Amino acid sequence: MKKTICLSLALLMSVAAFPLQAQDTTNEKNQPAPAQEDSAEEEESSIFSFFNFGSKDKKAKDGTAAKQAEEGPKETKVERLTKEADAGNLDSQMALGYIYLYGEDDTKPNPDKAFHYYKLAAEQNDNIAVNNLASLYYSGIGVEQNFAMAAELFRKAVQLGNTEAAVNLAFLYLAGSGVNKDSKEAINYFVIAAKAGNPTAQFMLGYAYFKGHVVPQDYARAFELMKASADAGYDDAQLILGMLYRDGLGTPQNYGKSITYLQKSLRQGNLDAMMMLANMLTGGVKVTPNYPTAHVLYNLASVRGAPDAAEERNAIEQRLNVEQLLQAQAQADSYREKPSSLTQYIRQTFGQNIKAYIDAAAAKRPATAPKPAEN
Repeated sequence: MKKTICLSLALLMSVAAFPLQAQDTTNEKNQPAPAQEDSAEEEESSIFSFFNFGSKDKKAKDGTAAKQAEEGPKETKVERLTKEADAGNLDSQMALGYIYLYGEDDTKPNPDKAFHYYKLAAEQNDNIAVNNLASLYYSGIGVEQNFAMAAELFRKAVQLGNTEAAVNLAFLYLAGSGVNKDSKEAINYFVIAAKAGNPTAQFMLGYAYFKGHVVPQDYARAFELMKASADAGYDDAQLILGMLYRDGLGTPQNYGKSITYLQKSLRQGNLDAMMMLANMLTGGVKVTPNYPTAHVLYNLASVRGAPDAAEERNAIEQRLNVEQLLQAQAQADSYREKPSSLTQYIRQTFGQNIKAYIDAAAAKRPATAPKPAEN
């Protein structure tokens, strides 16, 4: 089994630190728990232990303890993995790379050793190991930072079939980190990853088609890609899908579905979704006006710095009676955003506003990603 984990670091250049992927090996945490002794035997042993001065079980346990004492301390997990990794075992090399990168099993993080073991694994042409080694070069962990080497290794990982590496390389081409800036080449790598079902690539490619940036504008294609990313849980994809349904772009107009996806984005704390829903509920679009709810949304948006949100909230306040106003304020106070794991991953890995990369590519200006959300 393989899993993706986020390497949460400060922004480097204009692209946040790329994630590392961990390859599960024989994980002791996943092993079945030792079988419990029969409860009746445990009870008998505890209650009537004064009859068992020399039971066979006790002798056996004492004998085992004596044998272990003679043999010395038991080999630790890291010691076992180290022997296996040094003998060329790929899974053990990957496991040690992860352990030394993050610290685990009472082992402190050691960037140099993390780099060493990922490099050994990468030399065996494992696509995850190559992607991870590229991430270490990009971030300067355990090795001198080298964007060109990172790009070269990401490219190799793509050739070996790693979808995450295709996304990473696409962002490098958009930002011009380690490679010449080339938005068309970035799109080519997003296409590779999107076809493999990567929701980040689906969003980026869908947004390009939605805006007509780098590629010809195609609302039908944008809708298809955006829906896939939205259904995977990305808040910005849910926002734009709500817009497509609202305006009937690439799909039949459907206000109900528009509101459904905007609400999903709103629950994750998306500021644009708050404003869009509030505008719809004040009668800007053909839905039943709901001024108390609009007040809640404008109130939340104003705290998050949305222009004109406070003014809109204050204007709506005149339409509410005291009871409605107090209830709306209480609802705003109790709101807690709940970003999905995908939204958190994208924010922490590539930044809060990944649309800016496509917009910058179209405007031929440098992309500056906002600071990632804190853990």
